Amino acid sequence: MKKILVIEDNTDVRENIVEILELSEYTVLQAPDGKAGVELAIKESPDLIICDIMMPVLDGYGVLHLLNKHKETYGVPFIFLTAKSEKSDFRKGMELGADDYITKPFDGIELLNAVEIRLKKTELLRKASGEASDKIKEFISSAKQSASISLVSDEREVYDFRKKQMVYTEGQKPKAVYHVISGKIKIYKSSKEGKELITDIKSAGDFFGYTYILEETNYAETAQVLEDAQLMLIPREDFLTLVTNDQQISKQFIKIITKNILEKEESLVNLAYNSLRRKVAYGLVQVLDKYKIEHTKNIIPELSRENLAQITGVATESLIRTLADFKSEKLIEIEPGKIIIVNEKKLRDLPY
Repeated sequence: MKKILVIEDNTDVRENIVEILELSEYTVLQAPDGKAGVELAIKESPDLIICDIMMPVLDGYGVLHLLNKHKETYGVPFIFLTAKSEKSDFRKGMELGADDYITKPFDGIELLNAVEIRLKKTELLRKASGEASDKIKEFISSAKQSASISLVSDEREVYDFRKKQMVYTEGQKPKAVYHVISGKIKIYKSSKEGKELITDIKSAGDFFGYTYILEETNYAETAQVLEDAQLMLIPREDFLTLVTNDQQISKQFIKIITKNILEKEESLVNLAYNSLRRKVAYGLVQVLDKYKIEHTKNIIPELSRENLAQITGVATESLIRTLADFKSEKLIEIEPGKIIIVNEKKLRDLPY
């Protein structure tokens, strides 16, 4: 049963929406203002959110902006509910990532149609995402039998990469897109002085290297294995054919690219404006989010202090001192080969 969150400060309107949705056999959560709505969305991970724009405490635009910052709620279908109908309001909402608008007053059929359409489209995209690897395998399998696509006969679909092995280096010409089956890959850039800054860590299910094929430029960064990995290599020609001819795959990569841009923007803000403590805290939670896929506990395993310093953009000595401070403040525990996050919420919300 699909779970829908309704954020609306008008009690009568909110209860009316809840009643209509519950009669249609949806599980419905409700919040009386934007702040409560954001907290409930992060906690409950709804399948769709219906949110009023004009609300006290936090308006609808603020709600959508905050939800897009959280991994748990990024990309959740979002429908604005508003009595305002000016084009500028519609445009602002769409620029923030809203999926649809319902203008007050509305009837039950209009509401249910909007909800059903959004849920169906999201389900299709999720299915496409979940099946992306299988579709690529099927495509390559059929492509091998097609004379119209040239594949190197001795290439295998999946390759084993060992820790510290280079996947590609800055300046090389891209020949494939990489899909991570298992393990971790670090993406980093080097300064003229030889200092490294890790810009991303790729884990199981992630794609990387596609930007340079789409832009037709050489790699502007280096990809190196952080821990033993298995990678599926998708030849350049096959990838371009896929994104050109398969609408679902094309949509999925647009979403991936958009998400990566948002993450990079947030990382740049962190590097430019945050204090040393905030930079280290931000780096820890970013890495934790990657490792949470495989570990139920809040553990960052086997990541060297040098790599962690490169992720946070601080000197290794400064990182070590800050980690010691965090340990004394009972935010983390440090054990051989791993860092345990004790108070994740406080670390994420570190004020300075």
